[in-house]
Amino acid sequence: MSKGFATGKFFITSFWLVLVFFGCKQENTDPPDPPAFVRFLENQTVKSEVLSRDMRYAVLLPADYQSSGKDYPVVYLLHGFGEDETGWYEGGRVQYYIDQNAAVTVPMIYVMPQGFNTYWVNKYNGNYPYMDYFVNELVPAIDSLFRTIPDPQHRAVMGYSMGGYGAMILPAKNPAVFKTGVVLSMSFRTDEQYLVEPQNVFDYQWGPIFGGIGAEGEERLTGYFKQYSPFHFFGTTGSPAFDGLNLFIDCGDDEETLSVTNDAFHDTLRRLGIRHEYRTRNGAHTWFYWHTALPEALHYIGQVVQQIPYPDEPELMKCPSDIHGQIIVEELAETGINYNVILPGSYLSSQLVYPLIVFLHDRTAGSETQESQNLYDYLTFVNGWYEPFEAILVEIPFQENISQDVLQQILDHLIENYKTADDRNQTVLAGNKRAGALAWEFAPGLSGNINACMIFDANLPENAAADNPDIAYYLDITEEGINYKGYHSLYLSLRENDIPHEYRVRQGIPSHNALLNGIFFSQGFLNDHLKN
Repeated sequence: MSKGFATGKFFITSFWLVLVFFGCKQENTDPPDPPAFVRFLENQTVKSEVLSRDMRYAVLLPADYQSSGKDYPVVYLLHGFGEDETGWYEGGRVQYYIDQNAAVTVPMIYVMPQGFNTYWVNKYNGNYPYMDYFVNELVPAIDSLFRTIPDPQHRAVMGYSMGGYGAMILPAKNPAVFKTGVVLSMSFRTDEQYLVEPQNVFDYQWGPIFGGIGAEGEERLTGYFKQYSPFHFFGTTGSPAFDGLNLFIDCGDDEETLSVTNDAFHDTLRRLGIRHEYRTRNGAHTWFYWHTALPEALHYIGQVVQQIPYPDEPELMKCPSDIHGQIIVEELAETGINYNVILPGSYLSSQLVYPLIVFLHDRTAGSETQESQNLYDYLTFVNGWYEPFEAILVEIPFQENISQDVLQQILDHLIENYKTADDRNQTVLAGNKRAGALAWEFAPGLSGNINACMIFDANLPENAAADNPDIAYYLDITEEGINYKGYHSLYLSLRENDIPHEYRVRQGIPSHNALLNGIFFSQGFLNDHLKN
């Protein structure tokens, strides 16, 4: 055998060995792992025919989306003016807060669309039919791309500021597509606000959408504006079908103008008998406020998509312990008016001078003793957010013959006979229902003795007002309270006269438990106004 032949044979043999070796290795290689499941998808696009462009959106899927095989409700999250779809996941940190509140809702798909400064409606002149895109292109695209439950009962819209308006207008104008709107700090205007909007603001923010650029006064109230103003189209001939519409509205009491708009919207819905949830809490136009709104907002959406009625009343907040102060019954001479002086447990052994809470109490017949004790427990307990305090509570049951002069006599008697300071900065007047109306009526004349007035579901007249800047006011009413008009009027008056105040509208109906819940959440205000 020649050396050449041997070398060639060796080469051929080696070639086949290499081929067999690598061939076997290739046949035994496992298939590549599937891509990891990604819940959050940003920079997604929909080709819009009506807008002649690609429109961006982002999606947050449920944690179990890949493994469950289930279909899910969809919540459309709408951003504010001057922002885009990134608002919810950059400033809003939406995934964190939705996951944090998973226990109060159900798994849902969250879609964040790009909305520009459209206010989520078609422009008046037809040049930019954004609502048509949203309803007729975006929603069907989402239903085709993801496992949704494609019916209006399982679609909700939630937004803040401009997006709050969108969360109201999209379901109201398209009830066959959406049944639920969660409206956070809705950016809109009443007619009165619209007429006085600065010209440059009107021409930039409102005129391009609703028409009337350059217009002043009544000319701004275009027909198109009225078609999309909830203060016009709700309750008018040809209105959308509101049967089954679910609205949850939440706005802080420190908003510059929007708290007025949202409270007026609540007033309108109450007047028309359109069922809704309404909350006013302490806060301003910030993500901090909207994040604190999310637990109940998500719970609300979770209930309505499951067609579970939302409760009329919340659970009673629990007082940490029964304080049970000592009760002394007093009678004001020659008037027949009896009242209770409830002393803190440390009163007899202490040399302290105690702050004073004077509460005009409209009690429930047959439950007077228990309600008196509840009142003291809730007014003087302290939760962990506030510094502890002890106070003397003077409970005056509602009677028709109570007057400002009677209250002055009671205050004088207390200062003379009890360890309470003759100091308005440590004295608060409060009341509920009919007695709350008396507290509001008498407070200005007692400003030498008190520094604050707190009213809970008070029977205020519809034109209630205040003009004494020496009194700070705490307004608290349940969303089903019958005196919503009086509260709205008083709130406007306090704002216009620059009088210190806080305003709360809470879930519930007027009741003793609602009063206790109201007192529970008033602790910060109460504490601040019982100090020097």
